[in-house]
Amino acid sequence: MDTWQIVGVGFVIIILMILASCIKIVPQAQSCVVERLGGFQGTWNVGIHVKLPLLDRIAKRVTLKEQVVDFAPQPVITKDNVTMRIDTVVFYQITDPKLYAYGVENPIMAIENLTATTLRNIIGDLELDQTLTSREIINTKMRVSLDTATDPWGIKVNRVELKNIIPPAAIQDAMEKQMKAERERREAILRAEGEKKSTILVAEGKKESAILEAEAEKEAAILRAEAKKEATIREAEGQAEAILAVQKANADGIQFLNEANPGNAVLQLKSLEAFAKAADGKATKIIIPSEIQGIAGLVKGITEVAKES
Repeated sequence: MDTWQIVGVGFVIIILMILASCIKIVPQAQSCVVERLGGFQGTWNVGIHVKLPLLDRIAKRVTLKEQVVDFAPQPVITKDNVTMRIDTVVFYQITDPKLYAYGVENPIMAIENLTATTLRNIIGDLELDQTLTSREIINTKMRVSLDTATDPWGIKVNRVELKNIIPPAAIQDAMEKQMKAERERREAILRAEGEKKSTILVAEGKKESAILEAEAEKEAAILRAEAKKEATIREAEGQAEAILAVQKANADGIQFLNEANPGNAVLQLKSLEAFAKAADGKATKIIIPSEIQGIAGLVKGITEVAKES
């Protein structure tokens, strides 16, 4: 192979390398700003692109994904002249690669300075307590302000968050004492409410116990009265039945005697038997009726009759 052939092969290789370098592939979520002879030519999005050799160049590669930047704590002064330090976190996304490439020299530094000045303006209108309790309001105001300011740079601020609010040591000590006092006050209130509820429950328990005891005593008295009444009724009914039985027996005996029509001798004999029962030795004094002689004669006559028989 002679010299001209070697030169030709080398030239072809160089041409192929130049052509290969002119073919560019833009990956997902990226964009390229292309310049031709130093001027803006266009923006390449995802896909394969070909540039003119020696004329076109990629001026800037831009990431279209959402990005996060954490800024250092910035000193701010509240409305009531309290100096504190606040660090912020900004979530932003590039929406226009051309404006981002030509809008501002250093976008991140610009956003940081803009965040610090905006934060000072917002905190300057708030007092210490409002600053500590109004994070959401501060975040919203900062996002709106930053989004408006960065719009000419092709940047959209999606979210701004206050990461830390660091008050002075004296303020922190006072806040801790205040919180401790507040916790002790709440504890005392809860303890008092607990004792109050406990006293009320004990009183209600005693009241219910007294009511139950009174009701039980009342029911017991009613039951005792009813039982006594029932016993009295049963006893009266028994006595009435006994009297009726005695009266009936007497009446039956009288009726039997009337039906039997006894004679004087039988009646005198029954009287003698009754007298014998009365004089059974237990009585200390016996009254003998005047008719006893007649009864004795009657007995004697009955005896004689019995012998003759």
